[in-house]
Amino acid sequence: MKYTDVEPGLKDEVPWSDSLTSYDKEHFKTYLRFLDASADDASYEEMAQVILGIDPAEEPVRARKAARSHLDRANWMMTTGYRELFA
Repeated sequence: MKYTDVEPGLKDEVPWSDSLTSYDKEHFKTYLRFLDASADDASYEEMAQVILGIDPAEEPVRARKAARSHLDRANWMMTTGYRELFA
């Protein structure tokens, strides 16, 4: 099943940096969706399928790694990265 509201340009691994990246700015909406899903106790498999459009039944390792990568970055954005937006 393909989801039509998946943002274009999403990567399996978030490009990590100690500063905001262009990827962060482009996919801020995706990060918010991950935070909402996590707050609702969604599994990595659910997040990967609904937010990233990755079928966890077909690609379980990829789905989990991609979801974890985006959720980790979303959490970083909310605890640290957001400060750069207001500096």
